[in-house]
Amino acid sequence: MTDVNEPPQNRVFQVETGPSPPRIAPRKRNKPGWMIWAAAAGILGVLVVLLALVIGRSPSRSGSLTILPISDPTVRQGEVLRIPIPIRCQGLERDKVKFSLGKAPTGATIDPSTGDFAWSLSDEHKPGTYQATVKVAAAGQPLADQRTFAIVVLKQLPPPPPKPAAEEFDSGLPAVGSFVNPLDQANPFDSETALTPQGKIDELVFAQWKRDKIEPAKLCADAVFLRRVYLDTIGTLPTVDEAVSFLDDKAPNKRALLIDRLLQRPEFADYWAMKWSDLLRVKAEFPINLWPNGAQAYHRWIRTALKENLPYDRFARELLTACGSNFRTPQVNFYRALQSKEPAAIAQAVAQVFMGVRAESWPKERWAGMAVFFSQIGYKPTREWKEEIVIFDPHAAQPSPAGQAPVPVFPDGTSLQLPAGKDPREVFADWLIRAENPWFTRHIVNRVWYWLLGRGIVHEPDDIRPDNPAQNVELLNWLADELVRAKYDLKHVYRLVLNSATYQLSCIPKTKGPEAAANFACYPVRRLDAEVLVDAVCQITGTTETYSSMIPEPFTFIPDKQRSIALPDGSITSSVLEMFGRPPRDTGLESERNNRMTAAQALYLLNSTQVRQKIQKGPKIQALLTSADPQQLADNLYLAILSRRPTNGERDDVGWQGGSKSGAENLVWALINSDEFLFRH
Repeated sequence: MTDVNEPPQNRVFQVETGPSPPRIAPRKRNKPGWMIWAAAAGILGVLVVLLALVIGRSPSRSGSLTILPISDPTVRQGEVLRIPIPIRCQGLERDKVKFSLGKAPTGATIDPSTGDFAWSLSDEHKPGTYQATVKVAAAGQPLADQRTFAIVVLKQLPPPPPKPAAEEFDSGLPAVGSFVNPLDQANPFDSETALTPQGKIDELVFAQWKRDKIEPAKLCADAVFLRRVYLDTIGTLPTVDEAVSFLDDKAPNKRALLIDRLLQRPEFADYWAMKWSDLLRVKAEFPINLWPNGAQAYHRWIRTALKENLPYDRFARELLTACGSNFRTPQVNFYRALQSKEPAAIAQAVAQVFMGVRAESWPKERWAGMAVFFSQIGYKPTREWKEEIVIFDPHAAQPSPAGQAPVPVFPDGTSLQLPAGKDPREVFADWLIRAENPWFTRHIVNRVWYWLLGRGIVHEPDDIRPDNPAQNVELLNWLADELVRAKYDLKHVYRLVLNSATYQLSCIPKTKGPEAAANFACYPVRRLDAEVLVDAVCQITGTTETYSSMIPEPFTFIPDKQRSIALPDGSITSSVLEMFGRPPRDTGLESERNNRMTAAQALYLLNSTQVRQKIQKGPKIQALLTSADPQQLADNLYLAILSRRPTNGERDDVGWQGGSKSGAENLVWALINSDEFLFRH
């Protein structure tokens, strides 16, 4: 059958052959002529309309006027926000452009001629997100364009506390105002700013130093803080522009403002989803066997919860009480990401993740009492490939040898009778997330402290037991109480720790010995995580990494621009990630990650063809190498790789390398192989 939509030249026609018919004079018909004249009249009408529109335009409307994208600014109460509204003006005179405001916060103004948006905030403007709409038009003409942007208002910072008296705490540092240019220092890691408590965290830590007669390190320099807080908060190096902007900023509260901005960055959710995926064993293949669909759904839920700042008590309860398909209800993968589905094994996984207790810490009888809460979990397969449904199944519980129902016992020793027909997991979750339960809150704030400072208040963070006491009990209890007061907002805990002077200490200790490290008297030097290191090299050079799954399964294709910290599945990896100690995600223990330097790692960075090609062919680093004079080139390379400018001595030593392309590449290679790049400090 012939397709009526097929073009005539592609159709096949059947033609009957035979003698030519007699010629007949054509009869005059009016229809074709009428149709031609009608079509011509229609075309003429369209042309007339278009001509009228063109003629009707005024000269001021002949150009184009567009508001360019506006980054969502962050401002605190008591500050003044000023934003020049960017526009693209083609074919128009700039002085003919007029600005106005649509929807805007109370007190916000805009200069109609210059487009300068201003908003002076007071205590009446509560913290939150406000919308502002700016409009632009040529003089005397209708609206040409408008754009809406969000303004994030933060709580006003408290005034800095007075410096403690000498008899209470003597930092031994020069007073504020004795400025020393960091570029003139042989040591670019320390700051000469006086060390003073910035909040309750510092008061508790400083008091411990005084009792133990420990002299703390100095505060870290701005460049050190910049690199440290980027790596610890979002697992990403600052760009050259970001580094220059921060280092040249003279605002006294620029560190606090930077912390607030980083906590809102999308990379925050990527990086901490990676950390939680290690803990929750997000892995498609053996021995966890979530399978690709389940692993990716699970990772997506974790990242979304972090992005939306889901309260931690809700985060834990949703995982513990979930029922449904592992593809459609991602939280149920918590019960599938185990090497054993026995109730005792589930209880041990719950205690490790949410209480920081290892399996060997308790006797079998204690595990048996807790296991009863997880004895009524059922697993049902479906016709969907690798799909499994997790359900509450009252018939799954096994009676004791005496034929009696086992008695559930909470970890604190309290026993109870389960209500008939109620999922015992809900009973356990309600007990776990109670505000007065120290198992829950003390563990998570200790783990956050460990993630940010490299050492837990209880160390290791997943080995909490009576014979492994907290190094600073008052600090641990205060942080746990603060989490409850903040309604389980983990970002609040991150913000408190990152803003503390304890976190911002230099990595160069003044007191030798293990007691200084145990009491956080200096920042601990740690090698970069495998994923962070790979991403940092790719960011500097403008290259990508290739990832794959060792066991082929569907849905394991990873785009070239995928970052290592955002990989959704522990089975998707690369030889470089394995070499640098990426955890296998088999047990969920922090000790699975190995950040020790090895000979193989050093040889890879020094001699591998892959690193050499990244330097020689990477578009980003090559553009940097050809964009500046030798002295400026050294500054740019140090900023890109080490997030600081070279000291004057370093500039004299390496400036000559910028005189040739090979010399500049050698400098890049040397900086990437330096301890300052490979380690957090």
